[in-house]
Amino acid sequence: MNLRPTIDFLLNDWLDTSALAQRERFADHSRDTFDAVLDTCERIARDKYAPFNRLVDMQEPHFDGEKVVLPQATHEANRAYAESGMLSAAQDYEMGGMQLPYSVEAAANAFFACASVSIGSGMLTTGNANLLMTHGTEMQKEVFAKNEFAGRFSGTMCLSEPQAGSSLSDVATRAVPDGEGFESDPLGARYRLKGNKMWISSGEHELTENIIHLVLAKIPDADGKLVPGTRGISLFIVPKKMVNPDGTLSGVRNDVALAGLNHKLGWRGTTNTLLNFGEGKFPVGQDGPYGNGAGAVGYLVGQAGKGLQCMFHMMNEARIGVGIAATMLGMAGYYASLDYARNRPQGRPLGASGKDATKPQVAIIEHADVKRMLLAQKAYCEGALALELYCARLVDEHHTAGGDAANDARLLLEVLTPIAKSWPSEWCLEANSLAIQIHGGYGYTRDFPVEQYWRDNRLNMIHEGTHGIQATDLLGRKVLMEEGRGLQLLAARMTATIQKAANLPDLAGHAKALGQALQQVAAATQKAWATGSPTEALANAVPYMQAFGHTVLAWIWLDVAARALELDAAQATAATQGRMGATRFFFHYELPKIGAWLGVVESRDLTCADFPQDAF
Repeated sequence: MNLRPTIDFLLNDWLDTSALAQRERFADHSRDTFDAVLDTCERIARDKYAPFNRLVDMQEPHFDGEKVVLPQATHEANRAYAESGMLSAAQDYEMGGMQLPYSVEAAANAFFACASVSIGSGMLTTGNANLLMTHGTEMQKEVFAKNEFAGRFSGTMCLSEPQAGSSLSDVATRAVPDGEGFESDPLGARYRLKGNKMWISSGEHELTENIIHLVLAKIPDADGKLVPGTRGISLFIVPKKMVNPDGTLSGVRNDVALAGLNHKLGWRGTTNTLLNFGEGKFPVGQDGPYGNGAGAVGYLVGQAGKGLQCMFHMMNEARIGVGIAATMLGMAGYYASLDYARNRPQGRPLGASGKDATKPQVAIIEHADVKRMLLAQKAYCEGALALELYCARLVDEHHTAGGDAANDARLLLEVLTPIAKSWPSEWCLEANSLAIQIHGGYGYTRDFPVEQYWRDNRLNMIHEGTHGIQATDLLGRKVLMEEGRGLQLLAARMTATIQKAANLPDLAGHAKALGQALQQVAAATQKAWATGSPTEALANAVPYMQAFGHTVLAWIWLDVAARALELDAAQATAATQGRMGATRFFFHYELPKIGAWLGVVESRDLTCADFPQDAF
């Protein structure tokens, strides 16, 4: 199977991405240049990533006593990606970028995620640099962000701590001013950090000249105490190796030390680390431009105490990236199981007299249950890809549309981001499970790639905000923000699709079903908050998010199907037949599930919330 036709349809026929070339920022581009970028990324993914997906899974990163060792294939893939310009694809020309629409960048990165998500494609580096472009000083942009975009430096995000996990209010890493004149450092107000961070992806390696850590830490008050909660959290640039104001390396190692490597279920090709900041293993010399303190040198980003707001810029972007990764792992499993089903003979058709053992076996794709599992994968994965590219297009609208359209895109993106992250991470994981099932016992072995896809995908429900965190964000904040205007905007767009599809005989029934689902979600939202109690409203936030997500995906599929029929009313092509079949499957098999999910939301069922610990 080839991913490209699906991406071409979604980008060009559905989202009309080439129309973005009419806007000033993208005026140098056309469909031809967009296609050229996709061609390049498809080729690199095919040549440098896909052949080594199993290799990086088997040859995990290890520490040899001096450095973290990765397979040579990872170095070559990383180099090819950096040389392609994709790290700075959406940036200004002045920053070495291509001024590509984010929707094209996201589509291009899908090839790498499908080929080998474990090798990685610079998501954290790009997110790190983009954060600095928004919140950093001009010097920080020039010295750190620009070198990240060029591939010289790589980037991380350092949030979690062993004792805190996702509870950022309990961050205990400290940052104190680095002596007299700390505020006058050209790279930013200079602090010394001490603390421990964990779950740091790409936290230690030799793939780039330097690693730029973005670290959350608290600045003590006048009494030396840390401010409780998130109010006191600040954000710091902490380079692995000290950098001069001209961007060159000083030759001094910062006090950032590897404490250990996490050995993971999946994503084994990417290092995941525990890091110690300021433990004294690499003390920064007292002489020179680094003050007289002890600890890891860090430079303040933005305002003191506003670090979490800065970091969320990176986290929201990362959540769309996680959604794409989850989607493409599901897609890779779908393609593998489809190929297997077409080529694996087993069983015979059931006729009026039962099975005829004298007839040859048929390919398992002829069995109805195998078709069910394949259709489910197609509906989950292609639907999720459409959702992610739609969200990417909203990013473009937010940045370039101007006026009310830009503001509407911003608010729609706020509402959809929890779904863009969580829905693919749950349902494309289910697609991977179905891919294993289609392979039977072989799927459970390392002889076929589908077990690795499942292992790699299982992470996506956890990192960048767990399922529970995303659900609480959706029901507790996103659908309520700005007096519910984001939800109203989404409902309006769904209604427009419903009205369009209602005039198409093949889609009229689905349009009616989506209208009913939308009403159910709206009613459940109101009933969840009927008492005004967050405890009651959020007790079933995950079922709410599942129902909300399924309703969104039903809308996506209905809109995609309507466009497919506009282009091919006779359903003469296999591609249109496939999209129509996936739409029918989703509406017949998946959308009805929302009733059970919303039932506990509407009744504010406290079965789980009130269950006594001792009764487990």
